[in-house]
Amino acid sequence: MPTLSPTPSGFRLTRQEGIFLGVSVLVWALYVVFLGKDTSWDFRNYHWYIPYALLNGRLEIDVLVAHQGSYYNPFLDVPFYLLATHTPSWLAIFVLGLFQAANIVPIYYLAREGLRLPQNRLAAAGIAFFSLTGGMTLSLFGTHYYDNVMSLFVMSGLAILVVKREELAAGPLRSVFLWCALGGFLLGGTAGLKLPDAPFAVGFGAALCALGGDRKHLWVRLAGGLAGGLIGFGMGAGPWMVKMAALTGNPLFPYFNQYFHSPLALASPYRDMRFLPHGWFKTWLYPILFAIDWRVADDLPHRDIRIAMSYVALISAALVWLLGKRSKRPLADLVAVRTVFVFAAVSYFCWIKLFAIHRYILTLEMLAPLIVALSVALMPFAVRIRLIVIAALFFFAMLFTRSAELDRAPLGDPYISVDVPAIAKPAETMVLMTGEAPLGFIAPSLPPAVPILRIDGWMVEPGDGTELTRQMKTKVSAHKGPLYLIADAYDMNRGEEALAQYGLAIDWPACRIFETNLIGTYQWCPLNRPARP
Repeated sequence: MPTLSPTPSGFRLTRQEGIFLGVSVLVWALYVVFLGKDTSWDFRNYHWYIPYALLNGRLEIDVLVAHQGSYYNPFLDVPFYLLATHTPSWLAIFVLGLFQAANIVPIYYLAREGLRLPQNRLAAAGIAFFSLTGGMTLSLFGTHYYDNVMSLFVMSGLAILVVKREELAAGPLRSVFLWCALGGFLLGGTAGLKLPDAPFAVGFGAALCALGGDRKHLWVRLAGGLAGGLIGFGMGAGPWMVKMAALTGNPLFPYFNQYFHSPLALASPYRDMRFLPHGWFKTWLYPILFAIDWRVADDLPHRDIRIAMSYVALISAALVWLLGKRSKRPLADLVAVRTVFVFAAVSYFCWIKLFAIHRYILTLEMLAPLIVALSVALMPFAVRIRLIVIAALFFFAMLFTRSAELDRAPLGDPYISVDVPAIAKPAETMVLMTGEAPLGFIAPSLPPAVPILRIDGWMVEPGDGTELTRQMKTKVSAHKGPLYLIADAYDMNRGEEALAQYGLAIDWPACRIFETNLIGTYQWCPLNRPARP
Protein backbone atom coordinates (compact mmCIF):
# COMPACT_ATOMS: atom_id res chain seq x y z
CA MET A 1 0.00 0.00 0.00
CA PRO A 2 1.49 3.43 -0.95
CA THR A 3 2.33 5.73 1.93
CA LEU A 4 0.23 8.85 1.86
CA SER A 5 1.85 12.19 2.56
CA PRO A 6 0.87 14.15 5.68
CA THR A 7 -1.28 17.23 5.37
CA PRO A 8 0.79 20.26 4.35
CA SER A 9 -0.16 23.68 5.71
CA GLY A 10 0.38 27.36 5.07
CA PHE A 11 2.14 29.27 2.33
CA ARG A 12 5.61 28.15 3.42
CA LEU A 13 7.75 26.57 0.73
CA THR A 14 10.73 24.31 1.12
CA ARG A 15 13.93 25.15 -0.72
CA GLN A 16 13.17 22.47 -3.30
CA GLU A 17 9.67 23.82 -3.85
CA GLY A 18 10.98 27.35 -4.31
CA ILE A 19 13.58 26.20 -6.83
CA PHE A 20 10.98 24.22 -8.79
CA LEU A 21 8.55 27.13 -8.98
CA GLY A 22 11.27 29.67 -9.79
CA VAL A 23 12.79 27.57 -12.56
CA SER A 24 9.35 26.74 -13.99
CA VAL A 25 8.36 30.41 -14.17
CA LEU A 26 11.67 31.28 -15.82
CA VAL A 27 11.36 28.47 -18.38
CA TRP A 28 7.84 29.47 -19.41
CA ALA A 29 8.80 33.16 -19.56
CA LEU A 30 11.73 32.37 -21.85
CA TYR A 31 9.35 30.33 -23.99
CA VAL A 32 7.20 33.46 -24.38
CA VAL A 33 10.26 35.44 -25.52
CA PHE A 34 11.05 32.67 -28.00
CA LEU A 35 7.54 32.97 -29.50
CA GLY A 36 8.07 36.63 -30.44
CA LYS A 37 5.55 39.44 -30.77
CA ASP A 38 1.82 38.91 -30.66
CA THR A 39 0.14 39.78 -33.97
CA SER A 40 -3.37 38.70 -33.00
CA TRP A 41 -6.44 40.54 -34.27
CA ASP A 42 -7.19 41.95 -30.82
CA PHE A 43 -3.66 43.26 -30.30
CA ARG A 44 -3.66 45.04 -33.64
CA ASN A 45 -7.16 46.33 -33.00
CA TYR A 46 -7.05 47.79 -29.49
CA HIS A 47 -4.43 46.46 -27.05
CA TRP A 48 -1.77 48.82 -28.46
CA TYR A 49 -4.12 51.68 -29.25
CA ILE A 50 -6.23 52.18 -26.10
CA PRO A 51 -3.31 52.72 -23.66
CA TYR A 52 -1.86 55.18 -26.17
CA ALA A 53 -5.23 56.94 -26.40
CA LEU A 54 -5.52 57.16 -22.61
CA LEU A 55 -1.99 58.44 -22.03
CA ASN A 56 -2.18 60.95 -24.87
CA GLY A 57 -5.66 62.37 -24.40
CA ARG A 58 -7.12 60.92 -27.61
CA LEU A 59 -10.59 60.13 -26.26
CA GLU A 60 -11.95 63.50 -27.35
CA ILE A 61 -9.94 63.56 -30.61
CA ASP A 62 -10.27 60.14 -32.25
CA VAL A 63 -13.48 58.23 -32.88
CA LEU A 64 -13.85 54.44 -33.03
CA VAL A 65 -10.30 53.78 -34.19
CA ALA A 66 -10.48 50.32 -32.58
CA HIS A 67 -14.19 49.58 -33.18
CA GLN A 68 -15.93 48.76 -29.87
CA GLY A 69 -12.49 48.22 -28.35
CA SER A 70 -11.95 51.98 -28.46
CA TYR A 71 -14.06 52.18 -25.29
CA TYR A 72 -12.63 49.22 -23.37
CA ASN A 73 -11.01 49.79 -20.00
CA PRO A 74 -7.35 50.53 -20.93
CA PHE A 75 -5.79 50.20 -17.47
CA LEU A 76 -4.82 46.57 -18.03
CA ASP A 77 -2.90 47.47 -21.20
CA VAL A 78 -0.99 50.45 -19.84
CA PRO A 79 1.89 48.56 -18.11
CA PHE A 80 2.87 46.61 -21.22
CA TYR A 81 2.53 49.67 -23.45
CA LEU A 82 4.88 51.65 -21.20
CA LEU A 83 7.36 48.78 -21.08
CA ALA A 84 7.29 48.23 -24.82
CA THR A 85 7.76 51.92 -25.61
CA HIS A 86 10.54 52.52 -23.07
CA THR A 87 12.50 49.24 -22.93
CA PRO A 88 13.75 46.67 -25.48
CA SER A 89 10.99 44.52 -26.92
CA TRP A 90 12.48 41.30 -25.52
CA LEU A 91 12.28 42.69 -21.99
CA ALA A 92 8.65 43.75 -22.38
CA ILE A 93 7.76 40.30 -23.69
CA PHE A 94 9.75 38.63 -20.90
CA VAL A 95 7.89 40.54 -18.19
CA LEU A 96 4.57 39.63 -19.80
CA GLY A 97 5.74 36.02 -19.84
CA LEU A 98 6.63 36.14 -16.14
CA PHE A 99 3.06 37.03 -15.22
CA GLN A 100 1.61 34.38 -17.51
CA ALA A 101 4.02 31.73 -16.24
CA ALA A 102 3.40 32.62 -12.59
CA ASN A 103 0.03 30.82 -12.80
CA ILE A 104 1.96 27.72 -11.81
CA VAL A 105 2.42 29.08 -8.28
CA PRO A 106 -1.23 29.24 -7.09
CA ILE A 107 -1.99 26.01 -8.95
CA TYR A 108 0.83 24.33 -7.04
CA TYR A 109 -0.54 25.56 -3.72
CA LEU A 110 -4.01 24.34 -4.61
CA ALA A 111 -2.71 20.91 -5.61
CA ARG A 112 -0.39 20.57 -2.62
CA GLU A 113 -3.10 21.55 -0.16
CA GLY A 114 -5.98 19.73 -1.81
CA LEU A 115 -4.45 16.35 -2.62
CA ARG A 116 -3.17 13.59 -0.33
CA LEU A 117 -1.20 11.51 -2.78
CA PRO A 118 1.97 9.51 -2.26
CA GLN A 119 4.90 11.93 -2.65
CA ASN A 120 2.34 14.71 -2.48
CA ARG A 121 4.66 17.63 -3.23
CA LEU A 122 6.12 15.89 -6.25
CA ALA A 123 2.62 15.03 -7.50
CA ALA A 124 1.48 18.61 -6.96
CA ALA A 125 4.48 19.89 -8.92
CA GLY A 126 3.67 17.58 -11.82
CA ILE A 127 0.02 18.61 -11.87
CA ALA A 128 0.92 22.32 -11.69
CA PHE A 129 3.35 22.09 -14.59
CA PHE A 130 0.92 19.99 -16.62
CA SER A 131 -1.78 22.62 -16.01
CA LEU A 132 0.09 25.09 -18.23
CA THR A 133 0.06 22.78 -21.24
CA GLY A 134 -3.61 22.96 -22.25
CA GLY A 135 -4.56 23.77 -25.82
CA MET A 136 -5.92 27.25 -25.13
CA THR A 137 -3.31 27.92 -22.44
CA LEU A 138 -0.43 27.24 -24.81
CA SER A 139 -2.14 29.30 -27.53
CA LEU A 140 -2.38 32.37 -25.30
CA PHE A 141 1.21 32.42 -24.07
CA GLY A 142 2.79 35.67 -25.19
CA THR A 143 -0.51 37.16 -26.39
CA HIS A 144 -2.33 40.21 -25.06
CA TYR A 145 -5.75 38.71 -24.48
CA TYR A 146 -4.73 38.78 -20.79
CA ASP A 147 -6.95 35.84 -19.82
CA ASN A 148 -3.78 34.11 -18.62
CA VAL A 149 -2.73 37.20 -16.66
CA MET A 150 -6.08 37.65 -14.93
CA SER A 151 -6.11 33.93 -14.13
CA LEU A 152 -3.08 34.50 -11.90
CA PHE A 153 -5.10 36.76 -9.61
CA VAL A 154 -8.23 34.61 -9.78
CA MET A 155 -6.37 31.47 -8.73
CA SER A 156 -4.39 33.37 -6.10
CA GLY A 157 -7.67 34.40 -4.49
CA LEU A 158 -8.88 30.79 -4.58
CA ALA A 159 -5.54 29.58 -3.19
CA ILE A 160 -5.98 31.87 -0.19
CA LEU A 161 -9.25 30.13 0.65
CA VAL A 162 -7.80 26.65 0.27
CA VAL A 163 -4.51 27.26 2.06
CA LYS A 164 -6.20 29.13 4.94
CA ARG A 165 -9.31 26.94 5.03
CA GLU A 166 -8.99 25.88 8.68
CA GLU A 167 -8.37 29.41 9.89
CA LEU A 168 -11.22 30.78 7.78
CA ALA A 169 -13.62 28.21 9.26
CA ALA A 170 -12.74 28.60 12.94
CA GLY A 171 -9.96 31.18 13.40
CA PRO A 172 -9.93 34.73 14.79
CA LEU A 173 -12.61 36.81 13.10
CA ARG A 174 -10.28 39.70 12.34
CA SER A 175 -7.91 37.40 10.52
CA VAL A 176 -10.82 35.76 8.69
CA PHE A 177 -12.07 39.14 7.50
CA LEU A 178 -8.65 40.30 6.28
CA TRP A 179 -7.81 37.11 4.39
CA CYS A 180 -11.20 37.06 2.67
CA ALA A 181 -10.93 40.78 1.91
CA LEU A 182 -7.57 40.14 0.24
CA GLY A 183 -9.04 37.35 -1.88
CA GLY A 184 -12.09 39.46 -2.67
CA PHE A 185 -9.85 42.35 -3.66
CA LEU A 186 -8.01 40.13 -6.16
CA LEU A 187 -11.24 38.83 -7.68
CA GLY A 188 -12.96 42.21 -7.68
CA GLY A 189 -9.97 43.91 -9.25
CA THR A 190 -9.81 41.20 -11.90
CA ALA A 191 -13.48 41.66 -12.79
CA GLY A 192 -13.01 45.42 -12.86
CA LEU A 193 -10.06 45.31 -15.24
CA LYS A 194 -11.60 42.63 -17.48
CA LEU A 195 -15.37 42.32 -17.17
CA PRO A 196 -15.57 38.84 -18.77
CA ASP A 197 -13.86 37.56 -15.59
CA ALA A 198 -16.86 38.58 -13.47
CA PRO A 199 -18.15 34.95 -13.29
CA PHE A 200 -15.07 34.05 -11.25
CA ALA A 201 -15.96 36.73 -8.70
CA VAL A 202 -19.36 35.07 -8.28
CA GLY A 203 -17.63 31.69 -8.00
CA PHE A 204 -15.34 33.11 -5.32
CA GLY A 205 -18.36 34.32 -3.34
CA ALA A 206 -19.86 30.83 -3.52
CA ALA A 207 -16.54 29.29 -2.44
CA LEU A 208 -16.60 31.46 0.68
CA CYS A 209 -19.76 29.61 1.66
CA ALA A 210 -18.16 26.19 1.12
CA LEU A 211 -15.46 26.47 3.77
CA GLY A 212 -17.64 25.37 6.67
CA GLY A 213 -17.55 26.69 10.22
CA ASP A 214 -20.27 28.41 12.21
CA ARG A 215 -22.64 31.09 11.00
CA LYS A 216 -20.56 33.91 12.48
CA HIS A 217 -17.49 32.89 10.50
CA LEU A 218 -19.59 32.54 7.35
CA TRP A 219 -20.94 36.09 7.64
CA VAL A 220 -17.49 37.50 8.38
CA ARG A 221 -16.07 35.69 5.34
CA LEU A 222 -18.82 37.07 3.14
CA ALA A 223 -18.42 40.56 4.57
CA GLY A 224 -14.65 40.48 4.02
CA GLY A 225 -14.97 39.11 0.50
CA LEU A 226 -17.62 41.68 -0.40
CA ALA A 227 -15.66 44.59 1.05
CA GLY A 228 -12.46 43.58 -0.71
CA GLY A 229 -14.33 42.83 -3.92
CA LEU A 230 -16.01 46.21 -4.02
CA ILE A 231 -12.73 48.01 -3.37
CA GLY A 232 -10.94 45.97 -6.04
CA PHE A 233 -13.70 46.47 -8.59
CA GLY A 234 -13.91 50.16 -7.79
CA MET A 235 -10.18 50.62 -8.29
CA GLY A 236 -10.07 48.51 -11.44
CA ALA A 237 -13.17 49.78 -13.19
CA GLY A 238 -14.57 52.75 -11.27
CA PRO A 239 -12.59 55.63 -12.83
CA TRP A 240 -13.14 54.29 -16.35
CA MET A 241 -16.85 53.70 -15.84
CA VAL A 242 -17.23 57.25 -14.55
CA LYS A 243 -15.33 58.51 -17.61
CA MET A 244 -17.50 56.50 -19.99
CA ALA A 245 -20.70 57.60 -18.30
CA ALA A 246 -19.69 61.24 -18.71
CA LEU A 247 -18.46 60.79 -22.29
CA THR A 248 -21.16 58.52 -23.66
CA GLY A 249 -24.00 58.21 -21.13
CA ASN A 250 -23.27 54.50 -20.67
CA PRO A 251 -20.65 53.36 -18.10
CA LEU A 252 -20.17 50.09 -20.05
CA PHE A 253 -20.37 51.69 -23.50
CA PRO A 254 -21.33 50.33 -25.93
CA TYR A 255 -22.38 47.15 -24.14
CA PHE A 256 -25.90 46.69 -22.74
CA ASN A 257 -26.98 49.89 -24.48
CA GLN A 258 -30.51 48.51 -24.69
CA TYR A 259 -30.65 49.39 -20.98
CA PHE A 260 -28.46 52.52 -20.78
CA HIS A 261 -29.75 54.09 -24.03
CA SER A 262 -26.69 56.15 -24.87
CA PRO A 263 -27.65 58.37 -27.81
CA LEU A 264 -24.31 57.65 -29.48
CA ALA A 265 -25.15 54.05 -30.39
CA LEU A 266 -28.06 51.77 -31.17
CA ALA A 267 -30.25 50.32 -28.42
CA SER A 268 -28.38 47.03 -28.76
CA PRO A 269 -26.39 44.77 -26.38
CA TYR A 270 -23.34 44.82 -28.72
CA ARG A 271 -22.21 41.55 -27.08
CA ASP A 272 -20.76 38.58 -28.91
CA MET A 273 -23.55 36.04 -28.42
CA ARG A 274 -22.54 33.70 -31.25
CA PHE A 275 -21.48 30.92 -28.89
CA LEU A 276 -24.31 30.93 -26.33
CA PRO A 277 -25.87 27.44 -26.33
CA HIS A 278 -29.61 27.11 -26.84
CA GLY A 279 -31.67 24.26 -25.47
CA TRP A 280 -31.03 22.05 -22.49
CA PHE A 281 -29.32 19.31 -24.52
CA LYS A 282 -26.63 21.58 -25.95
CA THR A 283 -26.26 23.43 -22.66
CA TRP A 284 -25.61 20.30 -20.63
CA LEU A 285 -23.24 18.81 -23.20
CA TYR A 286 -21.49 22.08 -24.05
CA PRO A 287 -17.99 21.19 -22.69
CA ILE A 288 -18.07 17.92 -24.61
CA LEU A 289 -19.26 19.64 -27.78
CA PHE A 290 -16.46 22.22 -27.83
CA ALA A 291 -13.94 19.51 -26.95
CA ILE A 292 -15.00 17.76 -30.16
CA ASP A 293 -15.12 20.94 -32.27
CA TRP A 294 -13.39 24.12 -31.07
CA ARG A 295 -15.62 26.27 -33.31
CA VAL A 296 -18.52 25.64 -30.93
CA ALA A 297 -16.99 27.95 -28.30
CA ASP A 298 -14.17 30.01 -29.78
CA ASP A 299 -12.46 31.46 -32.85
CA LEU A 300 -8.99 30.13 -32.05
CA PRO A 301 -8.35 26.78 -33.79
CA HIS A 302 -7.12 24.59 -30.96
CA ARG A 303 -8.01 21.23 -29.43
CA ASP A 304 -8.34 20.33 -25.78
CA ILE A 305 -10.51 17.94 -23.77
CA ARG A 306 -9.50 19.00 -20.26
CA ILE A 307 -12.55 21.07 -19.41
CA ALA A 308 -14.82 18.31 -20.74
CA MET A 309 -12.88 15.74 -18.75
CA SER A 310 -13.07 17.78 -15.54
CA TYR A 311 -16.77 18.46 -16.15
CA VAL A 312 -17.58 14.75 -16.33
CA ALA A 313 -15.22 13.90 -13.46
CA LEU A 314 -16.67 16.54 -11.12
CA ILE A 315 -20.26 15.50 -11.80
CA SER A 316 -19.33 11.82 -11.34
CA ALA A 317 -17.55 12.50 -8.05
CA ALA A 318 -20.47 14.57 -6.78
CA LEU A 319 -22.98 11.83 -7.64
CA VAL A 320 -20.85 9.13 -6.00
CA TRP A 321 -20.50 11.31 -2.93
CA LEU A 322 -24.24 12.09 -2.73
CA LEU A 323 -25.12 8.42 -3.12
CA GLY A 324 -22.97 7.61 -0.12
CA LYS A 325 -20.38 5.59 -2.06
CA ARG A 326 -17.60 7.44 -0.31
CA SER A 327 -14.03 6.23 -0.22
CA LYS A 328 -12.83 5.23 3.21
CA ARG A 329 -9.41 6.57 2.22
CA PRO A 330 -10.00 9.77 0.22
CA LEU A 331 -6.82 11.03 -1.38
CA ALA A 332 -7.88 14.63 -0.95
CA ASP A 333 -8.80 17.15 1.73
CA LEU A 334 -12.58 17.29 1.72
CA VAL A 335 -12.88 21.00 2.56
CA ALA A 336 -10.38 21.89 -0.18
CA VAL A 337 -12.28 19.71 -2.65
CA ARG A 338 -15.58 21.29 -1.75
CA THR A 339 -14.14 24.80 -2.10
CA VAL A 340 -12.56 24.17 -5.49
CA PHE A 341 -15.59 22.32 -6.83
CA VAL A 342 -18.07 25.01 -5.77
CA PHE A 343 -15.85 27.74 -7.21
CA ALA A 344 -15.52 25.91 -10.53
CA ALA A 345 -19.20 24.93 -10.80
CA VAL A 346 -20.63 28.37 -10.03
CA SER A 347 -18.07 30.16 -12.22
CA TYR A 348 -18.87 27.81 -15.08
CA PHE A 349 -22.63 28.30 -14.67
CA CYS A 350 -22.31 32.09 -14.81
CA TRP A 351 -19.94 31.87 -17.78
CA ILE A 352 -22.22 29.69 -19.89
CA LYS A 353 -25.15 32.03 -19.27
CA LEU A 354 -23.20 35.20 -20.09
CA PHE A 355 -20.49 34.35 -22.64
CA ALA A 356 -19.85 30.67 -23.44
CA ILE A 357 -16.53 31.66 -25.04
CA HIS A 358 -13.80 29.15 -24.22
CA ARG A 359 -11.05 31.74 -23.80
CA TYR A 360 -12.95 33.43 -20.99
CA ILE A 361 -12.70 30.32 -18.80
CA LEU A 362 -9.01 29.75 -19.31
CA THR A 363 -8.74 29.59 -15.51
CA LEU A 364 -10.91 26.48 -15.52
CA GLU A 365 -8.79 24.90 -18.25
CA MET A 366 -5.76 25.43 -16.03
CA LEU A 367 -7.61 24.04 -13.02
CA ALA A 368 -8.97 21.08 -14.98
CA PRO A 369 -6.11 18.64 -14.23
CA LEU A 370 -6.46 19.37 -10.52
CA ILE A 371 -10.25 18.97 -10.66
CA VAL A 372 -9.81 15.62 -12.41
CA ALA A 373 -7.29 14.48 -9.80
CA LEU A 374 -9.50 15.61 -6.91
CA SER A 375 -12.53 13.88 -8.43
CA VAL A 376 -10.76 10.57 -8.89
CA ALA A 377 -9.20 10.91 -5.44
CA LEU A 378 -12.69 10.68 -3.89
CA MET A 379 -13.73 7.54 -5.76
CA PRO A 380 -14.24 4.31 -3.74
CA PHE A 381 -11.46 2.40 -5.46
CA ALA A 382 -8.14 1.08 -4.23
CA VAL A 383 -5.42 3.72 -3.90
CA ARG A 384 -3.32 2.21 -6.68
CA ILE A 385 -6.31 2.07 -9.01
CA ARG A 386 -7.05 5.74 -8.42
CA LEU A 387 -3.44 6.70 -9.08
CA ILE A 388 -3.40 4.72 -12.31
CA VAL A 389 -6.68 6.31 -13.45
CA ILE A 390 -5.34 9.83 -12.78
CA ALA A 391 -2.16 9.12 -14.74
CA ALA A 392 -4.13 7.54 -17.61
CA LEU A 393 -6.52 10.49 -17.85
CA PHE A 394 -3.63 12.97 -17.94
CA PHE A 395 -1.95 10.97 -20.68
CA PHE A 396 -5.20 10.83 -22.61
CA ALA A 397 -5.64 14.61 -22.24
CA MET A 398 -2.12 15.20 -23.51
CA LEU A 399 -2.74 13.11 -26.63
CA PHE A 400 -5.73 15.26 -27.58
CA THR A 401 -4.09 18.65 -27.00
CA ARG A 402 -3.27 20.97 -29.88
CA SER A 403 -2.57 24.68 -29.56
CA ALA A 404 -3.55 27.31 -32.12
CA GLU A 405 -0.84 28.17 -34.64
CA LEU A 406 -0.97 31.94 -34.23
CA ASP A 407 1.11 34.26 -36.37
CA ARG A 408 4.02 35.90 -34.55
CA ALA A 409 6.45 38.64 -35.51
CA PRO A 410 10.17 38.59 -34.67
CA LEU A 411 11.47 40.70 -31.80
CA GLY A 412 12.89 44.07 -32.70
CA ASP A 413 12.76 47.75 -31.81
CA PRO A 414 10.76 49.88 -31.97
CA TYR A 415 8.02 47.57 -30.86
CA ILE A 416 5.67 48.87 -33.56
CA SER A 417 7.04 50.31 -36.77
CA VAL A 418 4.82 51.72 -39.54
CA ASP A 419 6.13 53.15 -42.82
CA VAL A 420 3.10 55.37 -43.42
CA PRO A 421 3.96 58.33 -45.71
CA ALA A 422 4.96 61.62 -44.11
CA ILE A 423 2.17 64.15 -43.60
CA ALA A 424 3.09 67.65 -44.74
CA LYS A 425 0.57 69.55 -42.62
CA PRO A 426 -0.46 67.40 -39.62
CA ALA A 427 -2.37 70.18 -37.89
CA GLU A 428 -4.61 70.57 -40.93
CA THR A 429 -5.02 66.86 -41.77
CA MET A 430 -7.71 64.32 -40.88
CA VAL A 431 -7.44 60.53 -41.38
CA LEU A 432 -10.43 58.24 -41.93
CA MET A 433 -10.53 54.47 -41.48
CA THR A 434 -12.95 52.00 -43.04
CA GLY A 435 -13.62 48.28 -42.98
CA GLU A 436 -13.49 45.58 -40.34
CA ALA A 437 -9.72 45.08 -40.27
CA PRO A 438 -7.79 45.82 -37.04
CA LEU A 439 -6.05 49.16 -37.65
CA GLY A 440 -5.72 50.62 -34.16
CA PHE A 441 -2.04 49.71 -33.78
CA ILE A 442 -1.20 52.02 -36.71
CA ALA A 443 -2.69 55.12 -35.06
CA PRO A 444 0.13 55.82 -32.54
CA SER A 445 2.59 56.11 -35.44
CA LEU A 446 0.72 59.05 -36.94
CA PRO A 447 1.45 62.65 -35.85
CA PRO A 448 -0.48 63.44 -32.64
CA ALA A 449 -2.09 66.49 -34.25
CA VAL A 450 -4.02 64.29 -36.70
CA PRO A 451 -7.57 63.24 -35.66
CA ILE A 452 -8.53 59.71 -36.73
CA LEU A 453 -12.15 58.70 -37.38
CA ARG A 454 -13.31 55.20 -38.28
CA ILE A 455 -16.45 55.96 -40.26
CA ASP A 456 -17.20 52.33 -41.08
CA GLY A 457 -16.56 49.06 -39.25
CA TRP A 458 -17.97 46.60 -36.75
CA MET A 459 -19.80 49.20 -34.68
CA VAL A 460 -20.90 51.87 -37.16
CA GLU A 461 -21.76 52.21 -40.83
CA PRO A 462 -22.41 55.44 -42.74
CA GLY A 463 -26.14 54.84 -42.93
CA ASP A 464 -26.81 53.43 -39.45
CA GLY A 465 -28.46 56.58 -38.09
CA THR A 466 -26.45 56.65 -34.85
CA GLU A 467 -25.33 59.83 -33.15
CA LEU A 468 -21.71 58.74 -33.54
CA THR A 469 -22.12 58.63 -37.31
CA ARG A 470 -23.93 61.96 -37.34
CA GLN A 471 -21.13 63.58 -35.35
CA MET A 472 -18.46 62.11 -37.64
CA LYS A 473 -20.29 63.30 -40.76
CA THR A 474 -20.42 66.79 -39.25
CA LYS A 475 -16.69 66.75 -38.45
CA VAL A 476 -15.73 65.47 -41.91
CA SER A 477 -18.01 67.98 -43.64
CA ALA A 478 -16.55 70.86 -41.63
CA HIS A 479 -12.92 69.82 -42.21
CA LYS A 480 -11.18 72.06 -44.77
CA GLY A 481 -7.72 70.50 -44.87
CA PRO A 482 -6.28 67.32 -46.43
CA LEU A 483 -8.18 64.06 -45.93
CA TYR A 484 -6.62 60.60 -46.12
CA LEU A 485 -7.87 57.03 -45.90
CA ILE A 486 -6.21 54.12 -44.11
CA ALA A 487 -7.72 50.74 -44.88
CA ASP A 488 -6.71 47.13 -45.28
CA ALA A 489 -5.40 46.70 -48.83
CA TYR A 490 -7.90 43.87 -49.40
CA ASP A 491 -10.91 45.83 -48.13
CA MET A 492 -10.89 48.84 -50.44
CA ASN A 493 -14.23 48.20 -52.17
CA ARG A 494 -16.05 48.56 -48.87
CA GLY A 495 -14.06 51.70 -48.12
CA GLU A 496 -15.02 53.25 -51.45
CA GLU A 497 -18.71 52.64 -50.78
CA ALA A 498 -18.53 54.05 -47.24
CA LEU A 499 -16.69 57.18 -48.38
CA ALA A 500 -19.25 57.84 -51.08
CA GLN A 501 -21.89 58.26 -48.39
CA TYR A 502 -19.68 60.95 -46.85
CA GLY A 503 -19.41 62.73 -50.18
CA LEU A 504 -15.79 61.63 -50.64
CA ALA A 505 -13.87 59.76 -53.31
CA ILE A 506 -10.52 57.99 -53.31
CA ASP A 507 -7.71 59.50 -55.39
CA TRP A 508 -6.71 56.08 -56.69
CA PRO A 509 -3.55 57.06 -58.65
CA ALA A 510 -2.09 58.66 -55.52
CA CYS A 511 -2.70 55.66 -53.23
CA ARG A 512 0.30 53.98 -51.68
CA ILE A 513 0.60 50.56 -50.08
CA PHE A 514 2.47 50.51 -46.77
CA GLU A 515 3.48 47.79 -44.33
CA THR A 516 4.30 47.41 -40.64
CA ASN A 517 6.67 45.21 -38.63
CA LEU A 518 3.75 42.98 -37.61
CA ILE A 519 1.56 41.59 -40.38
CA GLY A 520 -0.79 42.98 -43.00
CA THR A 521 -0.71 45.25 -46.02
CA TYR A 522 -2.47 48.60 -45.88
CA GLN A 523 -3.50 51.41 -48.21
CA TRP A 524 -2.82 55.12 -47.69
CA CYS A 525 -4.99 57.17 -50.04
CA PRO A 526 -5.68 60.89 -50.45
CA LEU A 527 -9.38 61.74 -50.57
CA ASN A 528 -11.19 64.44 -52.49
CA ARG A 529 -14.69 65.85 -52.67
CA PRO A 530 -16.06 65.33 -56.18
CA ALA A 531 -17.79 68.34 -57.66
CA ARG A 532 -21.55 67.95 -57.66
CA PRO A 533 -23.22 68.08 -61.08
